[in-house]
Amino acid sequence: MLPVPLAASLRAAGLRWSPARGDRFVLPDRGMDEEVFVLSDMTVEVHDFPTGREIGFNGVTEWALDSVEQDQALWLPYEGQLRDLLGGLFRRLERLDGSWVVTYTLLGEQRRTEGAHPEEAYALALLDVLLEVGAGDQLAPVSAE
Repeated sequence: MLPVPLAASLRAAGLRWSPARGDRFVLPDRGMDEEVFVLSDMTVEVHDFPTGREIGFNGVTEWALDSVEQDQALWLPYEGQLRDLLGGLFRRLERLDGSWVVTYTLLGEQRRTEGAHPEEAYALALLDVLLEVGAGDQLAPVSAE
């Protein structure tokens, strides 16, 4: 799973989240950073209100938590989402000497990032892209070559 500090770095670099069923997230700085939530049609779902999007916790009796504003939740994209966000920049994922390496092309240059898990390697590549070319109002860069 993507480490929370790396997910926070992606958000700070401009990665935007449009919550969808199956997405994982945490609620940082509430004393439950280790609790990973998953959006579903049953217990945790997104509600659109005139004041903005909220993530509702339906039927959750463990906490006094009905809903939180979307910007209070930190998205933990999974491997496929990160790869999709890299889009055409992605070249390959390989295992080398106990690490996972993502190779991608950015601004005409072949680059590599290395992580303990595929998600970490993908996230580091995406972070490089976001920091290099920015995200604008989109989830991923459209053209970076």
